Amino acid sequence: MKITRQKHAKKHLGFFRYNFGVREPYQLLLDGTFCQAALRGRIQLREQLPRYLMGDTQLCTTRCVLKELESLGKELYGAKLIAQRCQVRSCSHFKDAVSGAECLLSMIEDGNPHHFFVATQDQNLSLQIKKKPGVPLLFIIQNTVVLDKPSPKTIAFVKATESGHLFSVHQKQNIKKLKEEQGLVKTPEPKKKRKRKGVSGPNPLSCLKKKKKVQDSNQSSAPEKKRRKRIRNRNRVKALSVPSVRQSEEVQSNSVH
Repeated sequence: MKITRQKHAKKHLGFFRYNFGVREPYQLLLDGTFCQAALRGRIQLREQLPRYLMGDTQLCTTRCVLKELESLGKELYGAKLIAQRCQVRSCSHFKDAVSGAECLLSMIEDGNPHHFFVATQDQNLSLQIKKKPGVPLLFIIQNTVVLDKPSPKTIAFVKATESGHLFSVHQKQNIKKLKEEQGLVKTPEPKKKRKRKGVSGPNPLSCLKKKKKVQDSNQSSAPEKKRRKRIRNRNRVKALSVPSVRQSEEVQSNSVH
């Protein structure tokens, strides 16, 4: 029984991998009903899911699912603990939380570009997920995890893509890559982000004391005057020096007498 269950899982995974680009690590979105069923069946999700899907897995949930479990009280305390151990994926209901089912449906919009698996026991949510092509669905039955087969909507979508009427998100991404490699599509240059200047301290040069500039008032007010060269009169110097010599001789003669 276990071997046939894994064969079916391998077959379904190959279908989603080939047609929708599902790849490892598989991202599994869990809601509160799936966590509660795993708790009742004593299923070790972190051990059994990688073994069943034969690949690496990431258990994920959203803030809306966690808030929904908190609001339901003590009855779902164990399910809340399981959900809190999962990775929280950001949803668009950051301010106003919605129900877990509505939040998970918003996570797989636009062709499920992040390749999420949805794990739930909610039948209404399961029916709505089956209407969206390319979304793998997990549920628990008889204390075992089961990967549901592709829905009729998913199979019809794959047939339409094979006939050339539609293109899946995975095919659109591959076409875009091929065009970029061949240079048919110009990749836009990334815009340089301006660095915001933070609050900086004062300029150390502005903290220095200013030096007082001493300027001569005469130099600043009037231009420099040209100095005249004095020419000495040698005859006048000799005339002044003769009486001084005579006076010195008279003083010497008086001292002798």
